[in-house]
Amino acid sequence: MDVMLQQYLPILIFLGIAAGLCGVIMTASYLVAPQRPDVEKTSAYECGFEAFDDARHKFDVRFYLVSILFIIFDIEVAFLFPWAVSLGSIGVFGFWSMMIFLTILTIGFIYEWRKGALEWE
Repeated sequence: MDVMLQQYLPILIFLGIAAGLCGVIMTASYLVAPQRPDVEKTSAYECGFEAFDDARHKFDVRFYLVSILFIIFDIEVAFLFPWAVSLGSIGVFGFWSMMIFLTILTIGFIYEWRKGALEWE
């Protein structure tokens, strides 16, 4: 039993160092960079609406549509990198499978473009 507990000692040391380092970094950040929010810092940046407002008001969903489209095409690129690296070993089947995948995504992109999902009015 004592031997099993000694095997967990490096993990506990690692967690202790990580927690201590986290506390030191957060404290240093608070001391070095004073918190002085101004109009520019609290303005709507990525969310499309004011950050410190009533949560029950209507908001524009175009931002969320554009962000979902970005995530979809970002995942496409994430699939392209491992495919390109392993292209020599996966052969013709792997090549045409990716071509079908890219064709489907391209058709989706053209559909979204024609519907005006990428336009910001």
